[in-house]
Amino acid sequence: MALFPTCLTDTFYPDTARAVVRLLERLGCTVDFPLDAICCGQMHFNTGYRDHAVPMAAALARAFDGYDAVVAPSGSCVGMVREIHPKLGLGSLPVYELTEFLVDVLGVIDVGAYFPHRVTYHPTCHSLRMLGVGDRPVRLLECVRGLELIELDEAESCCGFGGTFAVKNADTSTAMLTDKMWNVLGTGAEFVTAGDNSCLMHIGGGLTRLRSGVRAVHLAEILASTEEDPWPATR
Repeated sequence: MALFPTCLTDTFYPDTARAVVRLLERLGCTVDFPLDAICCGQMHFNTGYRDHAVPMAAALARAFDGYDAVVAPSGSCVGMVREIHPKLGLGSLPVYELTEFLVDVLGVIDVGAYFPHRVTYHPTCHSLRMLGVGDRPVRLLECVRGLELIELDEAESCCGFGGTFAVKNADTSTAMLTDKMWNVLGTGAEFVTAGDNSCLMHIGGGLTRLRSGVRAVHLAEILASTEEDPWPATR
């Protein structure tokens, strides 16, 4: 199988990609990382630059050709590859969002994780509406030893990121983010988690500017944490 870390994770949150590898190797997988894997073209496609998106999507397909499974810690990028690439004339890759792969392919819910903190979960729009990951992330979190999972009010509401939407419609995006942060703070959680670093960057950035003390952490980093190899914040 292969890791598709996504551009945003590879550039800004490499610890998430490392966590995915540690987690999957702990569960017995052999993980490859093709160095010629590039952007899936989502940002370009979503902003109307289809002609730019197609060659990027084709290059990604070539990089992962031949793998029996491609795993990504991002519902939005998986949605792009699975749902949009075929509409661009490309074949379909066996691509999975991380929680899909853990629950549906490996058949695992308890991954042996340990994270002794209060956590609330934000289901991202693409994972929720495009991929339909459902309760897979919640089921995985419920099996993490030491973790107290706190339900998030209006959890299915968008955080306001939406890629370039946050730039082109900053006022609307900020208003949506404010509602999301208010609900996160209302949980009393120490951490907010999600399956997409794009949403966590948006939510976490807002919470940091408020000096709220609530930290954003990708779901993969929680699932990769154990008593022997804790998340850095617990050290």
